[in-house]
Amino acid sequence: MNRPLRLAINGYGRIGRCVLRALHEAPDRRGLEVVAINEPAADIDTMSYLTQFDSTHGVFPGVVEKGQGTLIVNGASIQVSHAATPQAVNWRDLDIDLLLECSGRFSSRAQLETFLDAGCERVLVSQPGNSARDVDYTVVHGINDGGLTGKERIVSNASCTTNAIVPVLHELQQAFGVDHAFLTTLHSVMNDQPMIDGYHHSDLRRTRSAMQSIIPVATGLAQGVERLLPALTGKVQAKAIRVPILNVSAIDLMVKLGRDVTVEELNALMKKATCRYPGLIAYSNHPHASVDFNHNPHSAIIDGSQTRSNGDGFANLFIWFDNEWGFANRMLDVACMWAERIQSAPVPQAKQAGQALV
Repeated sequence: MNRPLRLAINGYGRIGRCVLRALHEAPDRRGLEVVAINEPAADIDTMSYLTQFDSTHGVFPGVVEKGQGTLIVNGASIQVSHAATPQAVNWRDLDIDLLLECSGRFSSRAQLETFLDAGCERVLVSQPGNSARDVDYTVVHGINDGGLTGKERIVSNASCTTNAIVPVLHELQQAFGVDHAFLTTLHSVMNDQPMIDGYHHSDLRRTRSAMQSIIPVATGLAQGVERLLPALTGKVQAKAIRVPILNVSAIDLMVKLGRDVTVEELNALMKKATCRYPGLIAYSNHPHASVDFNHNPHSAIIDGSQTRSNGDGFANLFIWFDNEWGFANRMLDVACMWAERIQSAPVPQAKQAGQALV
């Protein structure tokens, strides 16, 4: 665009703060600027403090200050509000080009359209929609972002796990064919879990202490994969397990391929994928622990030391990813891509129902 894309963040929690920080740590994204943040649950003193000091990602490598109703980051002033609903913020007067919805509270079409009604031109959502029709498009950067036209009003950035697994499954499908896939996500704790047992969630497992147990939780990962890779429809199953660490997650991928494949072939394919998806897929065969990937911006890091094959078409791959930092970087990647499309695509006057993916 002729001027920087003016971003707002709604929900300044783990992802919202990582998005702002990633923008300031990435000099190649100077075409984006955050000009407003709405955070209903925290005052500006707490927002400033947690921007500067982060237990997971360390001290902010810059200057964070407070103004009168503003957060000042590296000299850039950001208007701060504390509204509980989208309608309570005058986004139109803030001249927002794109809202990054990072609260995790809005996933239906009706909910997301309240941001459009309140003056936001476009919304990029940090989670999947409830269904394909709740958003105009769902993007996994590097896979289908070429389908963005600039005419969309509501776009989903999918989930951190979807961004990690879809490029890998796409490569396997293209090279060998995938008959079946079973995904087990080992995910770090999230804020829908209590530190000690409590009345915290309708899912009884999530009433249990996050830091004392390994806890199975429900996941819609299989449906998300099938939306983006329709050739795998009916072939994917998934489950998720929360593990008591603060950050970095992994996917244990079991696949039945269309032909027998050796460990060497699988790892060679994944190494080539790092060239096809620069900045998105990485490869390593060192003896890793999860902490090695904290603050890693890739969507997926293939651990070649854990690749297995039994010679009957069955294979097992292990994929690391920083569920906070990698995903926040993908949100900015999609915002950059969308900005390029927006230049030649005026915002449609009538709100339209979302279209099927890919």
